[in-house]
Amino acid sequence: MLSYTASLRRLTALWGSKMAAATIMSLVRQGHRQMSCMPCFGQGRSYYVDWRMLRDVKRRKMAFEYADQRLRLDALRKNKILPKELQEVASQEIAALPRDSCPVRIRNRCVLTSRPRGVVWRWRLSRIVFRHLADHAQLSGVQRAMW
Repeated sequence: MLSYTASLRRLTALWGSKMAAATIMSLVRQGHRQMSCMPCFGQGRSYYVDWRMLRDVKRRKMAFEYADQRLRLDALRKNKILPKELQEVASQEIAALPRDSCPVRIRNRCVLTSRPRGVVWRWRLSRIVFRHLADHAQLSGVQRAMW
C-alpha cells in the first residue's frame, strides 16, 4: 500500500487538481466505504475503475506524446501560403499518426465511477457523486445555495 503522501502525489499528477486529490485521499483515509455511488465491479485490483477509464488514460498519454508533432503538421496543412503538394504531404502524415493521438477522442470521465456524462469539470466528478459528497460536507468550499 502506498503512503498517504505518495498516493496524493500520484493522484495530483493524474488529475491535476490538488483539492480533488486531497478530498478523495481524505475519504479513503477516513474509511468511508459506505458511499452508495461507488461501483462494485469484480475484483478491486486495478488502479482504474474500469476498462473505459484505462482506455481514456491511454488516449490521454498518446495525445500528449504526439501533441507537438500534430500541431506542427496541422499548421503546415492549414497554411494557405505553402504549395498544395506540401499541404497534401502534411495531411498524409497526420493521417499516418495513431488514431488515439487525436485529442478529440479524449472523454472527460468521473474519477470515482468512470461516468462519461454530467462531469463537474473542476472536481472531475460526476454530478451524482459531486452532489453526494457535497451534501455530506466532504468537499471543502462547496455548500448548498442559500438566498
